[in-house]
Amino acid sequence: MDPHQHQSIGEGDETSPPPSRTAATSCRHCGGPTSYPSPPPWSDISPPPTYRPIRAPAVKLSPTSSQQAIILSPVPQAQKTPVVSPPYHFQVPVKRIQTPEDIRRFHDSDSGKNFLGFVVALSESIRSRKISDPCYESPVINSILSILQSLIDWVDEIPPVQQSSRYGNLSYRVWHSRLIDNSEQLMLQFLPDDLRSATVELVPYFADSFGNSSRIDYGTGHETNFAAWLYCLARLGLIKEEDYQAVVSRVFVKYLDLMRNLQLVYCLEPAGSHGVWGLDDYHFLPFTFGSSQLIDHKYMKPKSIHNQDILDNFSKEYMYLSCIAFVKQVKKGLFAEHSPLLDDISGVPNWNKVNSGMLKMYKAEVLEKVPIMQHFLFGWLIKWYDHC
Repeated sequence: MDPHQHQSIGEGDETSPPPSRTAATSCRHCGGPTSYPSPPPWSDISPPPTYRPIRAPAVKLSPTSSQQAIILSPVPQAQKTPVVSPPYHFQVPVKRIQTPEDIRRFHDSDSGKNFLGFVVALSESIRSRKISDPCYESPVINSILSILQSLIDWVDEIPPVQQSSRYGNLSYRVWHSRLIDNSEQLMLQFLPDDLRSATVELVPYFADSFGNSSRIDYGTGHETNFAAWLYCLARLGLIKEEDYQAVVSRVFVKYLDLMRNLQLVYCLEPAGSHGVWGLDDYHFLPFTFGSSQLIDHKYMKPKSIHNQDILDNFSKEYMYLSCIAFVKQVKKGLFAEHSPLLDDISGVPNWNKVNSGMLKMYKAEVLEKVPIMQHFLFGWLIKWYDHC
């Protein structure tokens, strides 16, 4: 038998379990008696260490109640926009929403359901289509495009002033003042004679679609006012269903170009931004419309937003990619750090689910938030119902 030094079982072996309270009395190699004393038993004062893995397993946090509500809510459905008929009773629209109960009343009303249905219908009109795809452009659509181009030209005519503050260039107030002064005349460019009196209701929505001149900020509430202005034109029969694709791919794209210009030139402050936990500092609808564009795309998936070549080559054709490219342009650092929500969405398997989620999220995070909707206006075209 090979000579060896007697060791009791469990002694000097890092892989063996810690000794029990019963002492080991035989050699671990030959089984013979050992001359070493038994190890002392574990005391209650110093119990054996518990096993801890090198890396603890990830803890799956339960979603918040608001997230769960969005996930479980039904996907909003498109609705036909009812067109008004004479006699007309246009009136100056006013604010009505002050409490969560008012929000519930709005969404239970025909006005709330139909406005959201209009947004969904716009989203469906651009499904699987590129921005450059040919579409019908009515005289009204061309007039709106001309108006938006005029607003873009004004930015070139009113340069920003030199100032020390990061946000809120004071020249924006000059631009906005010109907008207010000319809004009624701009509406009359496309309104027929029998609807000229509608300016009293259309102008407030239009004027509040491009930011706030006092705070020099812009957010999803102003974007929603632009959607409401388009909805009012649909209620008047000036925008028809056959125009919807052009409304998104021509009008809304031009509006987005204008707003990005204003944001960069006049350094508009984000209105009510959620910071890194929001979808975007300024916009929501281009992500909704843009995700609809990419449904059933043969090659581009939600994760494709991380491919810079795709962003460089296709952002002019797809709004969603354009938004991602703009975010990467104005924000520095890792995308997952400054835009974690967009980064999470890139893990969704297909664009259909992204679009459904965007529609539900728009309703929950924009149209159901009092701080945003307290500025929403109600008149004769978008009625407020005291009892729903």
